[in-house]
Amino acid sequence: MTLRKQLDRSALEIRGRLPAGAAPRIGLVLGSGLGGFADRLSDRIALPYGELAGFAASRVEGHAGNLVYGRSGRTEVMALQGRVHYYEGHDLPTVVWPVRTLIASGCTTLIITNAAGGVDPTLRPGELVILSDHLNLLGGSPLRGPHEEQLGLRFLDLSDAYDPDLRVAARQAGTQLGLTLREGVYAALSGPTYETPAEVRMLRTLGADLVGMSTVPEVIAARHMGARVLGISCVTNLAAGILPQKLSHAEVTETAARVRETFVALLTRILETI
Repeated sequence: MTLRKQLDRSALEIRGRLPAGAAPRIGLVLGSGLGGFADRLSDRIALPYGELAGFAASRVEGHAGNLVYGRSGRTEVMALQGRVHYYEGHDLPTVVWPVRTLIASGCTTLIITNAAGGVDPTLRPGELVILSDHLNLLGGSPLRGPHEEQLGLRFLDLSDAYDPDLRVAARQAGTQLGLTLREGVYAALSGPTYETPAEVRMLRTLGADLVGMSTVPEVIAARHMGARVLGISCVTNLAAGILPQKLSHAEVTETAARVRETFVALLTRILETI
C-alpha cells in the first residue's frame, strides 16, 4: 500500500471519530510544556496516539500524546498534544506521520511550536519567537527514500518554508497583545544531549538564533504536502555556555509552564485572524 493510501485511511479513521460536519482546516503541533492549549478547546475530543494507526507513543515529559479536536472561538482545529522525536529512536517518516495525517485530514495550515534554547544571547527565557527559517542539522530528511508524486514534489523548494503572510499575522497578533515578537532561525540537532558550548558557538556562526530537537522534519513534510506553516518557539533557556549554569529538561518544562498564559493568548489571537 502506498503512503498516500495509508494516510488517507488514517485520516478517514480520524474523521469518523469527529462530530458530523467537522472540517478543521488548521492543525497545531504543541511542543514541550505547551500542550495545555489543547485542554482549553471547546467541544474537545481527545484521541490518544495509541489508538491511531501509524502514531507512535509519546514518551517524553511534557508531551501528553493525544490528537485533540476542538474549537478556539469559532475556529475548528486539530492539535497534536505532544510529538515523538528522532532521538527517541524513531525514523523520520514515523516522526512526521502525525503531521502528514493532519494534512491528509484536511488541515491546510499548520502552526508548529516548540521549546527551544536561545543561541542569540539577547533572547530571554519565556520569550516567544516567530521562526523565519531553519537549519536542518539532523543528518537526514523525512523525504529521503522512495518518492510518491501523489504527496508532493521530489525536489522541494524551501525558500518560504515559514509562510511570510502567517508571520505577519503572528506579529500583528502579538502587537495587539502588547508583545513584541522577534523572528529567528531555528537549528535542529538530533539530541538527546544538549549542545556543548563549542557547538553553540558554531551555531551562532552559522546564523542560528534558536536550537532544538524537533520541528524541522515536520515543517519539511508539511511543505511537501502543500500546507502553509507558521513556526513559533518558546525560549525556555539560553543555550550552553552563555550563562554559567547547567541545562535540564525540568527548566524547559518550568519555563513553558510560566509562559503558558501568554502562549495561549497569542495562539488564540492568531487563530482569530488567519
